[in-house]
Amino acid sequence: MSEGLDLTDWSGRKVFVTGGEGFIGSHLVERLLRHGAQVRALVHYSPSGRVGWLEGLQDDVDIVQGDVRDGSRVRRAIEGRDVVFHLAALIGIPYSYDAPESYVQTNVVGTQNVLDACRAAGVARMVHTSTSEVYGTARYVPIDEEHPLQPQSPYSASKIGADMMALSHYHAFELPVAVVRPFNTYGPRQSTRAVIPTILAQLIGGVEQLHLGSTTPTRDFNYVEDTASGFMAVAASHRAIGHVVNIGAGREISIGDLVKLLISVVGRDVEVVTDEERLRPTGSEVERLLANNERAHAWCGWQPEVPLEEGLRRTAEWVRDNLSSLRVRGYHV
Repeated sequence: MSEGLDLTDWSGRKVFVTGGEGFIGSHLVERLLRHGAQVRALVHYSPSGRVGWLEGLQDDVDIVQGDVRDGSRVRRAIEGRDVVFHLAALIGIPYSYDAPESYVQTNVVGTQNVLDACRAAGVARMVHTSTSEVYGTARYVPIDEEHPLQPQSPYSASKIGADMMALSHYHAFELPVAVVRPFNTYGPRQSTRAVIPTILAQLIGGVEQLHLGSTTPTRDFNYVEDTASGFMAVAASHRAIGHVVNIGAGREISIGDLVKLLISVVGRDVEVVTDEERLRPTGSEVERLLANNERAHAWCGWQPEVPLEEGLRRTAEWVRDNLSSLRVRGYHV
């Protein structure tokens, strides 16, 4: 079934997205809609009925409230879908130190439920979301998909487990699943648990001192629209089935240099202060990430289009427009 799948044209394609209300998920949903897909999204149940960043899209998206830990709910939601993008996950690194079991339940068991549902529904393609955190501190750069996996936090360990479950279903059951491994995605709608929005919120909010954790680690930041296009490119690539594909910009920058760039974008200077509460435990800090994105380009025809400076300007505009709703707290990079 997957051999003949043509995803060069998404028009009318029945797509299912878990975590569609989230930062990356909502951008992916909007991109799918622009390409004519019929989108159903699983959003984490809220007694208030709120649907995160999908608010206002209820007429365009078939929204199902639920939880990936509920296997029967997931199976019913996936029935009749052609393509499944699995983004739902528990993602905050600091909380994983305190509640590792909840990460196993959501990220590993939840992924197993989605895999089971995809098998039962006979979907033509599933794309599972990984994270560059599974690589840990780079042993060599740029990091390709063969780089050793290093579980330096309970969060990354749970994502490694989820990735392996996804790949095992390709080998054991011939499920047409590909694993997309985004590096540090940033852009509008990202919460201030992440480094770029928390820096911007402090700068735009008028602080005199910028409170940060370690500024020496390097990261590979990819604009969210490029990440969303990467998901769709991986889904459309038959060669990616049964494999991992990195989605990263291929540009490395330290958090210290990122701060200087953001100060330039916002147009005001501040004192940088190390906040001990924002430092990761010893042995858990990922010191260096830089993506090798050659596979994404060669197999999927994907490459990033938004330069870091332009993406930061767009993100700063969004933070400025939404400052009153943003909270600055501990973050991860």
